[in-house]
Amino acid sequence: MNIKKYDAVIAGYICVDMLPGFSKNDNFKNVADLFIPGKLIEIEGMDFVLGGLVPNTGLAMKKLGKKVFLNGLTGDDFIGTIAIASLNKYGAAEGIQMTKASGTAFSIVLAPKGIDRIFLESPGCNRFFDLTHIDFDAVANSRLFHFGYPPLLKQFYLNNGQQLSEMYAKVKEMGIVTSLDFSLPDPDSESGKVNWPEIMKNTLPFVDIFVPSIEEVLQTMIPEKYAEIDAMPGSDDFVDKVPVETVREVGKKMIDAGVKILLIKMGHRGAYLITGDISDINRTKAFTLAHKSWDHREIWCNAYAADHSKIVNASGAGDTAVAAFLTAILDGEPAENAVKYAGMAGRDNLYCQNIYDDLSNWNQLTVNINKEQNDLIFLNHE
Repeated sequence: MNIKKYDAVIAGYICVDMLPGFSKNDNFKNVADLFIPGKLIEIEGMDFVLGGLVPNTGLAMKKLGKKVFLNGLTGDDFIGTIAIASLNKYGAAEGIQMTKASGTAFSIVLAPKGIDRIFLESPGCNRFFDLTHIDFDAVANSRLFHFGYPPLLKQFYLNNGQQLSEMYAKVKEMGIVTSLDFSLPDPDSESGKVNWPEIMKNTLPFVDIFVPSIEEVLQTMIPEKYAEIDAMPGSDDFVDKVPVETVREVGKKMIDAGVKILLIKMGHRGAYLITGDISDINRTKAFTLAHKSWDHREIWCNAYAADHSKIVNASGAGDTAVAAFLTAILDGEPAENAVKYAGMAGRDNLYCQNIYDDLSNWNQLTVNINKEQNDLIFLNHE
């Protein structure tokens, strides 16, 4: 195996999350209870934590034992100093650049007990993050390049995603395994009006590993199917309305588009894994995945049961699940184990206020997986 300086370069979106401390005694039944004109809601302080794919996935992988290089952009402002100071605390600020062009991205995460989270997001200087900010020297010295989230990175969706496909083509040409994560485009924003199916058609042939949520993959790849399911009566939760047949359909579509390993995050329903021929990944000499375990697999992993009395924060659960999944791939784990690590880390994230400080290490995740039974469903063996 080729020895590289870094296991992974994690590049793309970075922000600071601001989380008002709602009291556990608050009794909100829906969003309308929260947004009442003139209403005063007393909170128990405000937490400032790193957010976005770069710190969430990057720091989780670091906690899980991997050598990572975080590649993102902050503004030269107060929120930026919070981000850099937090990353310096974990020795992970090496690849973070600073700009005066715009302020640091931030989000206000409203997560009172009893209702789903609401995000107020300001992409800030991420609108200016482009190919010139990618540290290709670090990429060349890594085994894996993981990037996200294109819908919040304006330069990567402009001109039909020209910079996105160019970047992935360049990294693939360097012989580095590529990975992509997404965020849900806001339909009312500029990113919600671009031709995502076309952008993905041009990009996915250069993507080895794709790890979107079911909402993200449907909205960007089959928007008409997303709209159809979203309009269906029944549960308010989109995930609950998606038929298994639709998940499998979009999974096969992604593999046909060139993706070698696809993990679709399904929240409380678990995760769906489908793979093609992983020869290209092993050909880089930086990976040793067993063909018998990884070639042409289709596995459903139900979510691990959560103790609701321990849940602190659901923000970043998907990013943490991806961190464990990529770590398992880097370690050459079988597909069955990789999807279980993703599920366990995503569940474990719910108990964390701060991912890097509170997340279980790799050994503890392994212990938890061995302790909690979760039978996998092998869909292509039915």
